[in-house]
Formats: sequence, structure tokens, C-alpha cells
Amino acid sequence: MTQIDLPSPASPLKIGTRGSPLALAQAHETRARLSAAFDLPQDAFEIVVIKTSGDNQALIAADKPLKEVGGKGLFTKEIEEDLLSGAIDIAVHSMKDMPVAQPAGLLLDTYLPREDVRDAFISPEVSAIADLRVGAVVGTSSLRRRAQLLHRRPDLNVVEFRGNVQTRLTKLNDGVAECTFLAMAGLNRLAADQVPATAIPPEEMLPAVAQGAIGIERRQGDIRTGDMLAALHDRETGQRLTAERAFLAALDGSCETPIAGLATLDGGTLRLRGEVLRPDGSEAISDDQTCPIENGAQLGRDMAEKLLTQAGPGFFDWKR
Repeated sequence: MTQIDLPSPASPLKIGTRGSPLALAQAHETRARLSAAFDLPQDAFEIVVIKTSGDNQALIAADKPLKEVGGKGLFTKEIEEDLLSGAIDIAVHSMKDMPVAQPAGLLLDTYLPREDVRDAFISPEVSAIADLRVGAVVGTSSLRRRAQLLHRRPDLNVVEFRGNVQTRLTKLNDGVAECTFLAMAGLNRLAADQVPATAIPPEEMLPAVAQGAIGIERRQGDIRTGDMLAALHDRETGQRLTAERAFLAALDGSCETPIAGLATLDGGTLRLRGEVLRPDGSEAISDDQTCPIENGAQLGRDMAEKLLTQAGPGFFDWKR
């Protein structure tokens, strides 16, 4: 293998990230892994905080649905612009927030080992969805969680709930809602043991595609950085996300359709569970299949096609 021209404190590799506590925790994990992999001091890697459109406090306070304020790209546009311009060398992302297609010239093919994939039920009073009183106010900014909740409990009053972990907990304490939902992965990465969280099994609430995974994006022609990132890439996470993101892409890679998907591995076999719902929760269509790991992407596409056929012509009429 060709000798890699390694970064140094005098000429550090620049890691781009959003400034939220969770985003910074993910960037620091990436820096620590790079430092350990190449036996370099941590200051050979510089964390660069980039403010994105999604970090606009007015948007967060307005509690508008993501699709109304710019979709998933809201959290990535400025970071990817800095990556393309060379202002940063890599970008660290929560994969569940990433669109299925990257801008021309960028690659997203490095994944850190996946954390807990489950959703967390957050409430100071009760510990399960079933325990919520009839008509309880539930806060979530996720179309998927909203649809899944209303499918199970159409009596619930689901309201928009935006912001990072700290913002959402403040809203909960202020009585804006009786419970909310976060990803267990985020709570674990923040070591947020004080949060009144109960993990929800995937059998009860199938998580978002790629939930719990950190992705590292780079410029396509940057061979040096690509060689460095290869040392961090977790193969099993990559295999799982290949199937999940193929499923998402074939269904609808935007943030406008409630979609859930989870791939798990057992020996040489990949199991993919997928679900698509109407936003009001009135209908949910799901599937559960297995295949050899190497056929994961094809299974994702096939499952999406099957669910689209099952959904019928009127299922997505609400999008018009």
C-alpha cells in the first residue's frame, strides 16, 4: 500500500460538523478514531463547526415540519459546500439525516460502527406509549414517528417538536407535550443518563433508515483522505446501510414520506424489515425478508417495489 501523507498539528485534517452537542460528540468520536488508527495527536485533526440552515433558532422555535423548511438538506447544504470548496477535508453526519444522493463530487462511503438503532420514549411520567392517557399530547418532528404513533394510537394529539436533545427536553419540562421521542444512539453518545428514556423494541416501532449510524463524507478525488477513512470503515454497518438506503431511495429519498427500515445480519444472511405509512397513520404496509448479505441492495429495491405495488395508486395522493 502507498504511504499515506499523514496530517500533523501544523497541517491538520479538517473535520466539518454542525455545532449541536450531538454533532460535536460524533465529530470528536471520529477524531479519536482517526488519532488512534494512525497514532497521531488529536490536534492533527481540527474540528470545524459550520452553522447550517437547520440550526436557525427561529426555525427551531417555529416547530414547523421539516418538509416545509427545506427537507433533510437543511442540515447538510453549508457543510457540503465547504467540503467541495476545500474549506474542510471530511464531514461527519448522522446517517438518518442524510439524503440518499450526494452532490456531484462528494462520496459518502465510510461508516463508523453502528450504535443502538432503537427509538427512545422520553417522558418524566410514564415509560411506554401504551401508558399514555387518551388524547395525550405527544411531541415529535419526525413524520415517521408521527405516522407510527397515530397508526397505533389514533387518539393521540401529535404536535411538531423541533430542536436538539436539550431543546426538546426543555419543551417537555415546559409542558409543551407529555412525551417525546429521540434516538437511543444520540442519548448514548451524549452519555445522557439523566434523560427519562425507555428504549422501544424495533418490533414495536421500526426505526428510521440508517438510525444510529455515523457517516463520513469526502471529496471524490481525495485519495489521501479516502485511504485514511478506509481504516475507520465498519464493514457490517456498511452492508446494513446499503440495503436500507437502497430501500429508501427506491421508495422516496425525500423527507416527505413516513418510511422505516432496518437491516440486521446473522452469519451470511441479511434480514431487512421495511415499512411505509400514510402520514395520518391510517394505513401501514410492511415487509420482512432475508437474503445473502451481498444481495442486500437488490433486496432493498425489490422490497420497495413490492410495497409500492401493495400500496396501490391512491396511497401517495396526499403528496400532491
